[in-house]
Amino acid sequence: MNISIRPFKGIRVAVPPLFSMTDAEQFVLEKADWIRQKIHDLQEVEAELEKAASRAVKVDEGAAEQLLSTRLAELAAIHGFSYNKVTFRNQKTRWGSCSGRDNISLNRQLILLPDSLIEYVLLHELLHTRIKNHSPSFWTALENILPGASRRAAELKRYRIAPI
Repeated sequence: MNISIRPFKGIRVAVPPLFSMTDAEQFVLEKADWIRQKIHDLQEVEAELEKAASRAVKVDEGAAEQLLSTRLAELAAIHGFSYNKVTFRNQKTRWGSCSGRDNISLNRQLILLPDSLIEYVLLHELLHTRIKNHSPSFWTALENILPGASRRAAELKRYRIAPI
C-alpha cells in the first residue's frame, strides 16, 4: 500500500488487491500524523503555485517557436549535429527532451530564460541525438562542447516552469 499526496489532486491511497479495506483503513490511521503534515505542506505548495500562476508571463508562442527553432538549427550546424524534427509544447516539468528517433521537443517557456541557459538546453538535447543517456561520457562531451555546462545546469535548477 502507498499514499500519495499531490497539489490540486489531494490524497490517494493505493491498495493492492490482496489487502482489505480494513487493512487500508488501519494503514491510513497509522500514517495519520504524516498525512496531516503533508497536507499542511501541500497547502503551502498550492498557494505558491497559485501565486506563480497569477504572475506568469504569457509567451508569444509563434515568436518563441521561431526563435528557438532558428537557434537550434544554428547550434546544430555549428557543432555538426543533426536531428529529425523539432516540436514545441507547454510542458510542466521539462525544458526539453530528445526521443530515440532524434526528435527534439522544446518547452516554449525556454524563451523566458537567459540566452546562456537556452543555449545549454538546446545543446543538451542536441547531444542526446548522439548519446542517449546521462552517463559520465554524456556530461564530459557536453562540457567539451559547452565549457561551463555543469554550472549552467546548476543555474537552470533555480528556474521553475510557470504553471500554464
